[in-house]
Amino acid sequence: MLGSHLIYDLIQKGEKVRALKRPSSNTQLVEKIFSYYSSDASILFNKIEWVEGDMLDYYTLSNALNGIENVYHCAAIVAFTNKQKDKIIRENVAGTTNLVNACLESKIKKLCHVSSIASLGRSEAGAQVTEETEWVDSKYKSAYSISKHLSEREVWRGIAEGLDAVIVNPGIILGPGNWEAGSAKFFSTIYKGLKFYTKGVTGYVDVRDVSKAMIFLMESEISGERYILNSENASYENVLKLIARNLGAKPPSVYASKWMGEIAWRWERIKEIALGIPALITRDTARTSHKCNYFSNQKIVDEFGFEFIPVEQSVKEVAVLFLKEFN
Repeated sequence: MLGSHLIYDLIQKGEKVRALKRPSSNTQLVEKIFSYYSSDASILFNKIEWVEGDMLDYYTLSNALNGIENVYHCAAIVAFTNKQKDKIIRENVAGTTNLVNACLESKIKKLCHVSSIASLGRSEAGAQVTEETEWVDSKYKSAYSISKHLSEREVWRGIAEGLDAVIVNPGIILGPGNWEAGSAKFFSTIYKGLKFYTKGVTGYVDVRDVSKAMIFLMESEISGERYILNSENASYENVLKLIARNLGAKPPSVYASKWMGEIAWRWERIKEIALGIPALITRDTARTSHKCNYFSNQKIVDEFGFEFIPVEQSVKEVAVLFLKEFN
């Protein structure tokens, strides 16, 4: 979702874009996302120079960087299943390591690394998390969080070795994309009927703001800095009910307490082991959904006067696109 929006914005600016894809990748979703914003989606899509490769193959990455000045790193496995824990950490970190090394070897002008608020430390007693909040290792950290933290360390290592780079830490990204994956799945799940909600709190940001901030930072002289990209901190309950209202769907009405979550993730784990059905709820997602974490956007706001799209507006506009497709 983010990569597609970023490519769209870069092409709209007149930039030449080379994008990495796997041989098995379906690029139709990219053109589909373009069509949400332009009647010339096919024309814009055909301006992309696609190259086949893999983040785990250093040599295809190195070859892909020939003639490139700026690199945007959006690639990562985003998953919270226990089954993929080792794969998530191993491949997300290895892919970033390869890219940083390739950028250094190719003397890339600048790298923008997409991290996550999941890679940040956590503050005590409801205080807001900032870019300076210290990471503390814990057995309760998800594999995804660990992978993004370790990936950031690879970027900092590259910076220490002379690479100009910036890091962005987005909250949950709201936007249109594959309606059956990532945060876009909130909309399809609620449209089909979701009964349960929790009262945990986290940060949310519009995909267009993430792309805008990335391009702005890359065009600036800023290097060796990280920026939290967060429009608002909101509860899962409020966001899910906001989505339901904009879809004209029945809002979630049953509070899923912590003990219900503990039962649910164990049952899902049993089904995953016995039947091979991917777990809808994991231990990490069940427990995270009850945590209240607040993230500060003051650094990018204070330094650059950056203005974020409100969550309510983001949800409303994404819901319109969803309903156009499924009504």
